[in-house]
Amino acid sequence: MAWYFILLLVVLGLLVLSAAFWFILSVYFFKTTILHKEKQITPDEADRQMGTHWGQFTDFLRERRQWFDTQSLEKVSVTARDGVKLSGYYLENDPSNKKIIIAFHGYSSKGTNDFSACAYFYHRIGCNMLIVDERAHGESGGQYIGFGVLDRFDVLKWIEYVNDRFGRDCAIILHGISMGGSTVLMASGLELPENVKAIVADCAFTSAHDVFAHVLREWYHLPPYPILRITGYLSQKKAGYRYDECSTLDAVSQTKVPILFIHGGKDTFVPTWMTHENYKACASEKEILIIENAAHGESFFMENGKCEKTIEDFIQKHC
Repeated sequence: MAWYFILLLVVLGLLVLSAAFWFILSVYFFKTTILHKEKQITPDEADRQMGTHWGQFTDFLRERRQWFDTQSLEKVSVTARDGVKLSGYYLENDPSNKKIIIAFHGYSSKGTNDFSACAYFYHRIGCNMLIVDERAHGESGGQYIGFGVLDRFDVLKWIEYVNDRFGRDCAIILHGISMGGSTVLMASGLELPENVKAIVADCAFTSAHDVFAHVLREWYHLPPYPILRITGYLSQKKAGYRYDECSTLDAVSQTKVPILFIHGGKDTFVPTWMTHENYKACASEKEILIIENAAHGESFFMENGKCEKTIEDFIQKHC
């Protein structure tokens, strides 16, 4: 029977090692994904991690950034419902124009990075802009990234700030890209004031769980289980939310706010099918624009004229 006992010990040892391996890997995933980002991702890192090719837009980005850097930005802040201080910048165009864009950036970035090019467009069509840093990004506080689940309530705080400052007769448009796109879609399912007139969601994922599962499978060739089970537990205990706590699909199925969905047809980081599913689930007036040759977050730059006209027409229609 000695061989049986030895075999049992070997099996138990392998199980313990396997459990330790998955636990350590999951903790690493949690720390590198959910914890506060003190340094934003560089274009080279984005190209490597997200399958983008930002070098092709260098001249366009430089021109728009040079314009943005000459503008006068007012730093503003609000306090989230959990006490986190959130920061942003207000870019005024025409005080008499009551259209105000509230812009939400993507993962591991900040507002003035993701929206410096878009700000030129919104300024040209007469809109004022509030460009925010989402929690645990840029100059905003917070230890844990919310992936839209926590941030949807922060959207309410920014809307409240705009209404208190400019009055409820202003027309608010929410614009988000990537994680910011998911943020504004998740917020669409909340009880929003009537002066939130439109939403623009660019390359949004359906839920934190869905995008994590996709990245683990397709980019790292790892199984979502048990990593997401372990990191989901850590997220609930430390950050206060579950990955599957909120889905854009559930939110848009309840919304009354018109939504313009934008996505790149060659997005391998947040797959295009997620926007198609969001569009199908949306209960309000909706439009969809797929830029076939664009990778993640590239649509606005790949076919700038088409995107700007579509967004402008959408805003004019609903505001």
